[in-house]
Amino acid sequence: MHYRKIILSVLITCFTTSFAFAQKEALKVVVNNLAFYKQKNDLKYLAAAKKSADSLIITKSDTADIEKNLYRAIVNTSILYIDSLNKLGMPADMLDKTTKLVDRLSGMSKIFKYQSELDYTKRCLANVYIRKGFEAVNNSDFANARTSFENAKKYAPGMNQINTYIAFSNNKAGNLQDAARYYTTMLQVDSARTEYIETASNIYKSLGDTTKALQILQKGRKILPNDRFLLLDEANIYNNKKNYKALEPLIGPLLDINANNADIAFVAANCYDHLDKFDQAESLYLHAIELSGTYFDPVFNLGLLYLKQSSTTKGERSIQDLGRAIQWLEKANEISPNNVNSLQALQLAYAKTNNQDQLDRINNKLKQLTNQ
Repeated sequence: MHYRKIILSVLITCFTTSFAFAQKEALKVVVNNLAFYKQKNDLKYLAAAKKSADSLIITKSDTADIEKNLYRAIVNTSILYIDSLNKLGMPADMLDKTTKLVDRLSGMSKIFKYQSELDYTKRCLANVYIRKGFEAVNNSDFANARTSFENAKKYAPGMNQINTYIAFSNNKAGNLQDAARYYTTMLQVDSARTEYIETASNIYKSLGDTTKALQILQKGRKILPNDRFLLLDEANIYNNKKNYKALEPLIGPLLDINANNADIAFVAANCYDHLDKFDQAESLYLHAIELSGTYFDPVFNLGLLYLKQSSTTKGERSIQDLGRAIQWLEKANEISPNNVNSLQALQLAYAKTNNQDQLDRINNKLKQLTNQ
């Protein structure tokens, strides 16, 4: 299964919030510079706003002033979000310090008076961490990508798409249990996303938990019954587990959407074979051979089917079935001359016909192969 590419979209539009402070005179310079940036789209106004905001924090009492610190957080988070190339030359630790500032503000008892302003800073931080996460993804640094996306989720917990990024990073970093947990959570919110269902199922299969993988596929197919990939995934699990009773109801839909696929025809034939439905198995083995004449498995299995049938029929029909068995088993031997299983089946068939010459030939070939 192919994983689909994650594309980062613009998450917020800057400065759509009206900052409703009871503005003090000392804050007006900051406010004016923010307004000028909005009008002129010139980074120099953000730089001036930062300079003014930083100058407000001088005394110890200033560090406890919610309005002054919140303006500072607004300016810093805006710069971090807007100036992604750091044309203003901000210090490397600005993101860490701003994150701590926003966290500190979040814990202040009267911050509820400025909820929209605080939410704005958090949205900016979430976007910055998402951008850093994708930078890490592009560098195949999936551990740091996961950390960045988790930080983004902290500041934008309602943004469900971030779960996709976290799950993707965990998967790529080899943290399969965490990846599976995130994908399962995502399915509870958006169970109609084929990529989530496929990926979650594949992760559980890689963990050896086919039961969980099957549950996810079954849930997905109730919502998306015509999805060919989910159908094939579920069928593969039943086939690998040799649960042919569960596989049988899927055979019809599988063949409908894969009419010219020799592998699917073989899986279907093999299923009917194990359910002792001779006519369906025979027809589908022949169809698989028609689609791919050098495909060993359907040729060999068809030979075995006739050999088995020859033991349950009588008289002329039994002789005909045995003849067909030899015909297809010899064909299988032509395709894969050193395949021990086909030689052993031929050994049994020639023994039943008392064809000593051919039996000696097969016995000698088997002796050569087993002595190698």
